[in-house]
Amino acid sequence: MHELVGALRSYAWGSRTVLAELCGRPVPSAHPEAELWFGAHPADPAQVHIDGRTESLLEFVAADPQRQLGAVAPEFGGRLPFLLKILAAEEPLSLQAHPSAAQARAGFEQENLQRVPLDSPMRNYRDDSHKPELVVALNRFEALAGFRDPHRTVALLTALAVPELKQYIELLAAQPDSSGLRTVFTTWITLPQAMLDTLLPKVLDGCVHYLAEGHDEFTPEARTILELAEAYPGDAGVLAALLINRITLEPGQGLFLAAGNLHAYLNGVGVEIMANSDNVLRGGLTPKHVDVPELLRVLDFEPLALPIVTAEPVGDCSFRYRTPATEFALRRFELEAGAEPTPIPRTGPGIILCTAGTVRLLQGGGDDLVITPGGAAWISAADTDIRAQAVDGAAQLFCACVGGE
Repeated sequence: MHELVGALRSYAWGSRTVLAELCGRPVPSAHPEAELWFGAHPADPAQVHIDGRTESLLEFVAADPQRQLGAVAPEFGGRLPFLLKILAAEEPLSLQAHPSAAQARAGFEQENLQRVPLDSPMRNYRDDSHKPELVVALNRFEALAGFRDPHRTVALLTALAVPELKQYIELLAAQPDSSGLRTVFTTWITLPQAMLDTLLPKVLDGCVHYLAEGHDEFTPEARTILELAEAYPGDAGVLAALLINRITLEPGQGLFLAAGNLHAYLNGVGVEIMANSDNVLRGGLTPKHVDVPELLRVLDFEPLALPIVTAEPVGDCSFRYRTPATEFALRRFELEAGAEPTPIPRTGPGIILCTAGTVRLLQGGGDDLVITPGGAAWISAADTDIRAQAVDGAAQLFCACVGGE
């Protein structure tokens, strides 16, 4: 068991206060801070403190994968299969989707053959892995995720009362399935800028009028379209957002996204876990590289019911988030002051992350480790009998491990 220090990532959509406050650093930070990475991804591995020295988790695992990863080492090629993050979104992230495992392998190989540098901003595939992901809200968390049931989208577009949307309403009403969604989305995302500059203001006017008239059925959707248009004027992704589920997560609720699901996180703070990948196909709402043909190739246009994951109680203070992912599993622990140490069950290696309070981690026959918010611990597969206890008040922990528990 070793202290693990996350790698701080700065993106324009991040916050100057959230991560700094969480970690006890001066506020505001010099730059927007978007993510803390706790993992062994080559792009930005976390740092392990070992006997007074610091080493990247990537190198630490690679030096002895059998001890660090245990029985799962061969299955995942001697690499840690998951990446754990704290995400702080002050502004919307890009409209994006992630490839399947087969698509990632093919795309990575193709860009390698084309000799696109791994750090090139034009690169779509930075590794050969898929990227199923789960985000658990630490506060109220807003997102767009998955194509909405076409019947509901027809109702939304009709409610906006925009004559210029009539042809799309009729198309989707006549074909309320994945094919209809594909046609409308593809048309909108590839509209010539001149046509987009004509249609989008009409849609925004419809949203303004809808809200002014006091309707409430689609209020979050209408407000979101206006907010996105203000942040990304003239962006086709604003139109595309009309087709996607608008979701609000309350603290403790999760959102799981499999390959091909179009999504955009809008605002909030969460703990995110995913397969150990950084593959993103963007379709808009970003100044970064957008590759619409490749996005269309990986998208899943099947309507998606709200993909909210409810925490399942497993004991007095432990909650499990079930997903089909084999690379990762996630538990949340709400530790009470004065309670006896709580066992931390896991499959193989694990990362324990503190998000509130102060926690003492105890290990049978080993040294204790105290972690505070934003702090974490690396637990190798060889470490046994790990327990957690709140220090001076209630505390919250997340434990990430390999899937299949």
